[in-house]
Amino acid sequence: MIPNTLHQPIAVFDAGIGSYAIVAEIQRQLPNQDIIYLADRASFPYGDKSPDALSLIMQKTLRFLEEFNPSAIVVASNAPSITVLEAIRPMTRTPLFGVFPPLKEAISRSQSGKVGIMGVRALVESEMLRNFVSNNSTSVENVALLDASSMVELVESGTFLFDPARTQAKVQAFVEDIFKKAPTLDVLTLSSTHLPWLKPFFERARPQCHFLDPAENIVASLGEGTAGSGIVKTLVSEDERYSVDDFHQMLFQLGVDLPLEVVEVT
Repeated sequence: MIPNTLHQPIAVFDAGIGSYAIVAEIQRQLPNQDIIYLADRASFPYGDKSPDALSLIMQKTLRFLEEFNPSAIVVASNAPSITVLEAIRPMTRTPLFGVFPPLKEAISRSQSGKVGIMGVRALVESEMLRNFVSNNSTSVENVALLDASSMVELVESGTFLFDPARTQAKVQAFVEDIFKKAPTLDVLTLSSTHLPWLKPFFERARPQCHFLDPAENIVASLGEGTAGSGIVKTLVSEDERYSVDDFHQMLFQLGVDLPLEVVEVT
């Protein structure tokens, strides 16, 4: 057990570095808020797991995070937010928040009326996302669901930091393939918490297109928070694929210096 020295922190978690963008946005909007940041890299990726598997991971993670007496928990990943968030709400008494595609904003900003949601395969192939689109748009056929799973690995592996030229080439090829099939798209949502890290690469690949990051809206939904000392306790799980040393190097490359505590989420 890791001692809880924080004042009702907001807990933010996903399966890797993607959710740090939400942590940084909480720090910007709520500078006195204490935060638990859990990067459960042993469970990466969420995006290739079934709803049943995701529910089991969420159950373990919520139980683990409740030991810190959080004031709120943010499931900082689109796939479980869309597919299992409502099912897991009864598993915790803590207010639970998810990450959702900013579809209404995308539609309002589009000139062509054609927008896209980029996410991992499990998300874009899910019935829950199709229902989400139906409930948040008047024309389902004008919303393209785009599998961006290959882009997520560029972030989690650190390639976007350590080999930007290779990253740009892969993003360029990915974007060109999208627009060959759907040339009139002009707004795309970055609907994996990993994808906002690639926003500059997407913008260089398609400068005439808007790419929307939902982080600001997520943090705004948290309200005024619970003022503490602005401490971020960073917890990381690891396995043979993704070591804590690699994670530390990625944070260092981002200019982030946080002490890391290795945990096992059981």
